[in-house]
Amino acid sequence: MLALTSILVPALKLGGVGLTFGALIALAHRYFKVWVDPRIEGVRALLPGSDCGACGRPGCEAFAEELVSGDVEPAICTNMGLEDREDVAEYLGVAAGEAVKRVARLLCAGGSDVSIDRASYRGHLTCGAAAAVAGGGKGCSWGCIGLGDCEIACEFHAISMNDVGLPVVAPALCTACNDCVEVCPKDLFTVMPIDQRLIVQCKSELEGEQAEALCRVACTACGKCALDAAPGVIEMSRGLAVVDYRRNEEAGPDAITRCPTGAIAWVENGQFAQRAEPAGVMT
Repeated sequence: MLALTSILVPALKLGGVGLTFGALIALAHRYFKVWVDPRIEGVRALLPGSDCGACGRPGCEAFAEELVSGDVEPAICTNMGLEDREDVAEYLGVAAGEAVKRVARLLCAGGSDVSIDRASYRGHLTCGAAAAVAGGGKGCSWGCIGLGDCEIACEFHAISMNDVGLPVVAPALCTACNDCVEVCPKDLFTVMPIDQRLIVQCKSELEGEQAEALCRVACTACGKCALDAAPGVIEMSRGLAVVDYRRNEEAGPDAITRCPTGAIAWVENGQFAQRAEPAGVMT
């Protein structure tokens, strides 16, 4: 009997403690429970799930929460196709809205066919490592090093290296996630609306023959593009043509016709392509 008591008493005490804590947890759940709109999970299932950040939010979960709260429109996610946006809009009973797809652009056209090397780099084959060694071996210290850090960083396989050592962005695959912008040691990538047509593919601050001696497609700061474009669309700054992208609607292909090197490009349908010198219409 004593042995049975010595077993039952601790068991009852333990059971009582468990019941007490269980009741407290139930009460806490009842009074402190945070209600979550079930539509968030439904919207989350309709989103791409890539967590690319192109919408400006940290991931699809955060974007889904803002969609449900009505703070943003489905079209803000440019990683979704038109039909997917409409599905989200129909699920929430809202308008899909409109947004221009944003893509990464490389501001350099100086591949191995047109630019010179001032040194032979031998070391860890990454742009970051090469840039740390006297800026890399390229003659133009502002130019693309061409070792493909951006291609590796792009999780969406939107970047591939071409045969002259330049990264090429596939707009259809680009989600504007910003990874290439962050990884490039030369700060050569920028993310912009796909309908930006006038783009300067050079960041060299050298002028005239100095710039052209290092790269045949460098901006020489001749200023002809600024003169030929609509007033104020292009300005010369620190030896470089700078486009005011806010005035995209005023930009026209006339700005590239007299460029002596082809440093400034007119993008006809959102896709960069290899071009002849001097400047020509890009398709």
